[in-house]
Amino acid sequence: MLKTILKLFILIFIFVLMYLLITNYLSEKNMSKIYKNRKNVDQQINEQITNLPILKNDTDNIIEYNYGFNSNNKKIKRNFWNLLKND
Repeated sequence: MLKTILKLFILIFIFVLMYLLITNYLSEKNMSKIYKNRKNVDQQINEQITNLPILKNDTDNIIEYNYGFNSNNKKIKRNFWNLLKND
């Protein structure tokens, strides 16, 4: 008997808690706070973007090409099959 009453009390408590949580989350007051916060964050991001400094391009002629490199590609003969052969 005591267990059923305790289980019933816990179940009622969970339902009340869920009801309060959902009503608070979906309330107009909370929705307006969320909207204001999002709008404020967007404004802050836009202000920070407009205040970014433009840096001078200093990457001209940075890469030095090695034109003296010998481009002869010598292929190395692989001896894998020769290892498998029986002498």
